[in-house]
Amino acid sequence: MKYTEEHEWIRTEDDGTVVVGITNHAANELGDIVFIELPEEGDEMTKDDEVVVIESVKAASDILAPLDGEVVEVNSAIVDEPGKINEDAEGDGWFFRLKPADLAPMEEYMDEAGYKAFIG
Repeated sequence: MKYTEEHEWIRTEDDGTVVVGITNHAANELGDIVFIELPEEGDEMTKDDEVVVIESVKAASDILAPLDGEVVEVNSAIVDEPGKINEDAEGDGWFFRLKPADLAPMEEYMDEAGYKAFIG
């Protein structure tokens, strides 16, 4: 997995798609998540577009697209039960699956050790 400075994680799958979510650290900082708005399947996104809205008891945040590409799947289970993000942010709490236009920008992101150092 790779990590962004915006506390997102990106995991490359065997089929060339990438799965995107927020880190456990981000979910803990947000507190109890009460609402999430995801992109639609088929949506095209450009890196750094605001693509997800997430609201918690503490704050509202926009999640940015980590790569250019097309959304091929969304995790509708978290729309119905946004608390799943708090329970398993880096597993069952994933946001969407993206067919990236180019994987090269993934090299800009941190690995796990780099992210742990980043959050201190």
